[in-house]
Amino acid sequence: MDLFASLSISASGMKAQGTRLRIISENIANADSTSTEPGGDPYRRKVVTFANMLDRSLGAQTVRVNRVTFDPTEFGSRFDPAHPAANEEGYVSIPNVNALVELTDMREAHRTYEANLRVQQTARSMLEQTVSLLR
Repeated sequence: MDLFASLSISASGMKAQGTRLRIISENIANADSTSTEPGGDPYRRKVVTFANMLDRSLGAQTVRVNRVTFDPTEFGSRFDPAHPAANEEGYVSIPNVNALVELTDMREAHRTYEANLRVQQTARSMLEQTVSLLR
């Protein structure tokens, strides 16, 4: 595999992890977003799934975002009868976002992004050394 292929493969990984980081950030930002009407649903956590894609020009598998879906886990609830979205019993549905899970996912996505960035830097350095040897 040549260096240009490794650059393309790592770039696809960086793009996929960038999308994942954006979705995780959206989940964290909406972790306290409830409905404004009684019985309404709060924010539902989003999850990114990846898929392999054959890049015929490279002859290699790359990664891409397959889809962004909603997490099917149930919403939580808290007692707050003064809230506008409270039901008859005084409970408000709260998002199914767990900050600890989101931060763990964010750390994993960040490290994966950094690993792909290191591949880019190493390939670039190897290309520069090759060019300097050819001079």
